[in-house]
Order: sequence, then structure tokens, then C-alpha cells
Amino acid sequence: MRTSAPGATISPLSRLAGLAGRLCLAATAMLWGMPPASAQSTESTDYYLPQTVMQFTVKVEKTTYTPGKFAPYAGRYLKKTVNQDAAITYRLIGMDMTPASQPDTARHFNLFIDKKRSIFKVCRADNGQLLAINTDVRPAPVSLPTFTPAPQTPPLNPNDFMSEDILNAGSAAKMAELTAKEIYDIRDSRNQLSRGQADFMPKDGAQLRIMMANLDRQEQALTQLFEGVTTQDTAWTTINFLPTREGQEVLFRFSKRFGLVDADDLSGEPYYIEVTDLHSVAAPEPSPIEKKEDKNDIGLRVVQPGKIRANITDGVKTINSYELLAPQFGTVSSMSGELFGKKQSAKIIFDTLTGSVKTIETIPVE
Repeated sequence: MRTSAPGATISPLSRLAGLAGRLCLAATAMLWGMPPASAQSTESTDYYLPQTVMQFTVKVEKTTYTPGKFAPYAGRYLKKTVNQDAAITYRLIGMDMTPASQPDTARHFNLFIDKKRSIFKVCRADNGQLLAINTDVRPAPVSLPTFTPAPQTPPLNPNDFMSEDILNAGSAAKMAELTAKEIYDIRDSRNQLSRGQADFMPKDGAQLRIMMANLDRQEQALTQLFEGVTTQDTAWTTINFLPTREGQEVLFRFSKRFGLVDADDLSGEPYYIEVTDLHSVAAPEPSPIEKKEDKNDIGLRVVQPGKIRANITDGVKTINSYELLAPQFGTVSSMSGELFGKKQSAKIIFDTLTGSVKTIETIPVE
């Protein structure tokens, strides 16, 4: 499907594992025991900080109704009013949300490495996101809900249960009349079995259950000629939404006749996402106009993510509410290059989703 909202895209489940993989870059000129290259005393590695994407799994049930061959005669012979027109309807049955990360192109930095810093390995994801320094890290895979469709039972074939008289009838009206009579005979036989009044009673309970099940199948097959056949199927669709600001916008639209439709398709009723910044992180202090150069600034940045709330509504009531950490609503700060000295250094692992420091460990330099 096409874009359902500004910053929101609909994609197949198979595309949502693309954040896995890694690329660990070794700053070989800085490896201990190897002298730095004489032609270049400083190297750099570019990287991105992450931003959070909300991955919604929208579950929709599709109901298909096919009228029976004898639907026009249902009122006359079975005293039932049935729909004589085929119909397809959709129903929204649930929604899940899984947070994932992607590179924030507005937060692109360079990590500078010189002979004074004991940085011998920089580990990035294959999308350029910074994962770790001085160690290897495998990014956490995004685990989306998986849908396993239930096995579909094929509908019964009414012709397999029709008598010779029904099949040889000269008109649809006569076939409907004889079929209705057969249905009433089946019901009468079942009632006699349940009361113990049948001419040929089963010998035990197991045989009784088999006979009753066969009568049920016969009635179901013949009744569907009047009442029609209704089948149901469930589909899961993934919608990606990137929250960038507070406010409300259309996440998707839903139609009972067409299911999920694009955000600009007015055949569907809108479902909104309302993002609220919970201001869990203090706003950064303004930088002085004449800021002195920090000799220990090597371009290493870390995020303190902010917390947001996202409410999903249909314009009247709230369907779901989520709270999550989002780096794009947080602040970026600098980590000092003093962490990577000549005598002792640091091993840092960053949180894949938020860009914050997950673990930091002092390591000796040999």
C-alpha cells in the first residue's frame, strides 16, 4: 500500500528485518604494536545516531458471503430471510506496536581517531548506526508478531448429499422444494435418534455420535444451498510511522467495504495517532557564543532519549495507548576523548534503539 500518513509507510513484513547486520571498522593504524601511518596521523569514521520508528501490525478480518443457489426460495421453504447478494466486509480486530530504530540523517557525526587515543575498533550496523567502540556487537533483531493462518476447511459439496429425485428435478424451484423436504427429513431423523425412537438405534454411544455427525453434515451441506456460504480470513498489515513532532495526524483509514485504505482515501474512516512529548528530558542549555575549543572532543555523541506517548483513536475513543523512548525527542551530548587514554581505555556498547550508553567498561591498554 502507499503512504498512509506523513512519515508513515506501509511495507511487507519481509522488509522489517533490514536493521540487522553489522559493519565493524578497525582503525588499523591505531592498533597497538603497529606504528601509525606517517602520511596520516588522524583518521575518522562517520556514523549516525538512531531515531525510533513505530511499527504497527494491524489485524483485519475479511468476511466473504456467497449466496446459495436456492436463496430466492429460502423464505418459502425454510421460513428464513437471507441475503441474495454476494458481499465482502472487513473488520478491524486488533493492533500491536513494535519499536525499531533507523539512522537519523540529521544526526550524522564523525568520530576522530588520532595516535593519542586508544581506539582500535569502531562497530557500526550496516546502515551506519554506531553500535560499540573497542568491541564487537551484533544489533538486536526486530521481532515482529508473526501470523500463521489457520487451515481452511473446504466447504461441503451439496451435490454429494442430494438424492436422485433432487438431481433429476426439471426446475430450480422443484429442486429447492425437494431439498427443503430432505432437510426436514434429516432433522426428523436426528430428533428420533436423540429420543431413542429411531427404527434402527445405534449399539453404543460412539456409533450414535457418528450417526449424529453424519446427519449434521448432510443438513449443513443442503442448508447452504439456501443460506449461502460465509468464509472468514485474517490479514496482518505492517504500517511504519516515524514520530517527529507533537500533534495528531491520520495513521491510516479503514473501510468496512475495502479494508485498509490510504490516508487520503475518503472511502475509509480515519484512525489517528496523537503524539505527546512527556518532557522526561530537560532542554539543553544554550551554548555560549564564544565557546572554547575542547581538545578532548573527538566527535563521540550519545543520546539521552525522551519519552513520548502515542494514542491511537478513531476520533471518538482511544483504541490503544503506548509509551516509549524516542531519541528524536531527546538531547545529544558529547563523550570526552579522555576515556580512551594511552594507559587505559574504555569499551562502550550503545543501545541500538535509543543511542544511549548501554554499558561502559574500563579496559587496560597493553
